[in-house]
Amino acid sequence: MKKTQILWLRRDLRLSDQAALVAAAAAGPVIPVYVLDDETPRHRNMGGASRWWLHHSLAALDRQLRPLGSRLILRRGKAAEVIAELAQEAGASAVHCIRHYEPWWRNAERALADKVDLVRHDGNYLMPMGSVRTGSGAPYKIYTPFWRELSKHMPPPEPLPAPDSIPSPQNWPHSDSLEDWALLPDKPNWAVGMAEMWTPGEYGAQTRLADFSGRAAQYDEKRNFPSIEGTSFLSPHLHFGEITPAQAWHAHRTAGGSVEVFLKEIVWREYAQNVVFQYPDYGSKNARDNFDAFPWRDVTKQDVAADLKAWQAGRTGYPIVDAGMRELWATGWMHNRVRMITASFLIKHILIDWREGEKWFWDTLCDADYASNAVNWQWTAGTGVDSNMFVRIMAPLSQSEKFDAGDYIRKWVPELADLDDPYVHDPDEFGRKPADYPAKIIGHKEARERALAAYARIKGQS
Repeated sequence: MKKTQILWLRRDLRLSDQAALVAAAAAGPVIPVYVLDDETPRHRNMGGASRWWLHHSLAALDRQLRPLGSRLILRRGKAAEVIAELAQEAGASAVHCIRHYEPWWRNAERALADKVDLVRHDGNYLMPMGSVRTGSGAPYKIYTPFWRELSKHMPPPEPLPAPDSIPSPQNWPHSDSLEDWALLPDKPNWAVGMAEMWTPGEYGAQTRLADFSGRAAQYDEKRNFPSIEGTSFLSPHLHFGEITPAQAWHAHRTAGGSVEVFLKEIVWREYAQNVVFQYPDYGSKNARDNFDAFPWRDVTKQDVAADLKAWQAGRTGYPIVDAGMRELWATGWMHNRVRMITASFLIKHILIDWREGEKWFWDTLCDADYASNAVNWQWTAGTGVDSNMFVRIMAPLSQSEKFDAGDYIRKWVPELADLDDPYVHDPDEFGRKPADYPAKIIGHKEARERALAAYARIKGQS
């Protein structure tokens, strides 16, 4: 008789294009298991928005498994220890998993491999991390040559179909109750808007993928306009592995038009993971050492803490910034162009360390991916190995007009809902600011001059 196999699931909550599941099912009866591990990641535990998503994604996956003769086993604790104990309990001969590259999961995989026969499979990225290298054999640090090299190996292999059935063990091990994990917010339930916008799980991911098909060819033309649906909305589904980059690539690679820009965004996600593969502490440490001396404002001081709170709450007096931050709180997501504007505002307008913004996004984004979050924040701050120059300071008011964000602002900042263009972009300037909307916490010119003066203090340092 074939021996039982453990399928260890993390950010790969799907049945299709699931190499670890295919291999496990070929080897014997399969026990799919998810471990809620708040110990291994330490200070990188999932934030509130991600935990909301996880609850619904796990419930969706279990519903998928049941008709196939399987089910999802839930356990809680330190993953390497819990999986090893479960393997012994079930008499399993091997544990199958998709490789994960976050530093804490790499450590957990090494620890587990010392205790069981751990069979690791690729599948969450277009190519394994570390396989895209320069002619000299070094990993890439800059995005553009990384894209050029990786694109030579595209398209990726055809995605694997979902199985029609999954062999099950004679006896199922005990499982925790998902409800007992208390992943959902309560008193108050701040996730109402998230529930209205998202359908976590593989079905929701496939629906989003199909919906984007009609817009993929116009991606470059529409993606920067927050008032229209120009983006794919796939990022949370990709983060939780409900869909793979290979599936997204094959679904849209022949769409024509400007779809290559969308494919480059998928590769940017690969690039970010490539960077973190080289620099595991990228989420907390400047890649450029001279920024260690940057004179960030001290968030322990009352006035600075008030500015940070105003940014978090969407009360800065800059409508495009406030709309983005309120969208984030309500839906667990923010339009990509607006992410850049809000991040730049925190860093350069109110001179608060990028790590404060990274922490806030980590807690509030459904797609809070360690690599993408860290790389994008360091890109905006100018601190990354490949990043924007600090002196390029985005002007949020002109960005708002340039990308026609009026309807977006009116949706998310109801105090300004009755203002027409151009007043809605800068009600202060036109003397149209409603009484219940805050004045700017700092003027753009003043903020720019202060930021450039701060940067001058570290310019030239190595």
